[in-house]
Amino acid sequence: QVQLVESGGGLVESGDSLRLSCASSGRSISDYVMAWFRQAPGKEREFVAASSWVGSIVDYADFVEGRFTISRDNAKNTIYLQMNSLKPEDTAVYYCAAPAHSQISSMRRRFVYEYWGQGTQVTVSS
Repeated sequence: QVQLVESGGGLVESGDSLRLSCASSGRSISDYVMAWFRQAPGKEREFVAASSWVGSIVDYADFVEGRFTISRDNAKNTIYLQMNSLKPEDTAVYYCAAPAHSQISSMRRRFVYEYWGQGTQVTVSS
């Protein structure tokens, strides 16, 4: 059973930084794409960033605009999302996601991810 546990969220001011972590258990993350999604109140869950199993391929949503960095430590079975220059519109619950299979058709599509964490709240005040 794969379990994902996010941490690192909080209340910050506009322009501040946060580092989210997602610890995985039940299998090694080294063979799988890992991703971050977010969901703001009243909105659909949306893609934020994803990293291939060796971290050599990364993808970001357009709204990231170079402010976020996804990284992974396969030895610790953990992925991270460094978020800088946070804006009020970044306020959301951030979720870590993992697919059931090592080969997936798209890093951005929600349906390819079977395992989700409980989420961590990020609130950015203006």
